Amino acid sequence: MSIELKREIIEKNEKGVRVADLARQYGHSTSTICTVLKQKELIKGITPAKGVTIISKLRSSLHEKMEKLLMVWVTEKQLKGDTLTQGIICEKARAIYGDLLNQTPRTSTDEASEDSFKASRGWFDNFRKRTGIHSVVRHGEAVSSDVKAAEECLKTFSELIEANGYIPQQIFNCDETGLFWKKMPNRTYITAEEKIMRGHKPMKDRLTLALCTNASGDCKIKLCLYTIRKTPEPLSHIRF
Repeated sequence: MSIELKREIIEKNEKGVRVADLARQYGHSTSTICTVLKQKELIKGITPAKGVTIISKLRSSLHEKMEKLLMVWVTEKQLKGDTLTQGIICEKARAIYGDLLNQTPRTSTDEASEDSFKASRGWFDNFRKRTGIHSVVRHGEAVSSDVKAAEECLKTFSELIEANGYIPQQIFNCDETGLFWKKMPNRTYITAEEKIMRGHKPMKDRLTLALCTNASGDCKIKLCLYTIRKTPEPLSHIRF
């Protein structure tokens, strides 16, 4: 049950809606509704980190502060284009938690439980579900691109255009891309009776295409194709 839903139940109960009516409305047992109402003070005091939609259990405020700061750090790293792995995130979580722990006065009774935070795999899985962060594959030039250098180059290029009085029709951009003309899709539909689909070895036959156009878009250079053969077999019927 999400934290927003729990707060909604508490708010309606405070306005006079009975527990039985809340249970029927939200499709939960009366005992579940009563448990939420017993914890209403704690639920009201929770301020989830940005991106958190689900809180599986009520934890200390120290954990909440740590995850808030961790999400800020993750966002900053994402904007910089840095790579984040599970190990890196867990290490940062332990560091943030340790800093907060040193800044927070505590008694001997809660010291053991607070110090027991290890940023384990289980914690990371739950943190990932709460915040919605997910793993993606970095493709192509985005992996090796230098954003800062690109911005500086763009500034220099703009100054060059202005100094020489070039117009958009005189400015051309050319780039290359690969065409794997034998490669099959890596996803397919199968019948409900089947559980798996036999795999296949992907074909790596590749052609290189060069595309060029001007800044105004009214002059597109004819597509250029580069290959080790003058006329590739699958393109023998095409006139270049």
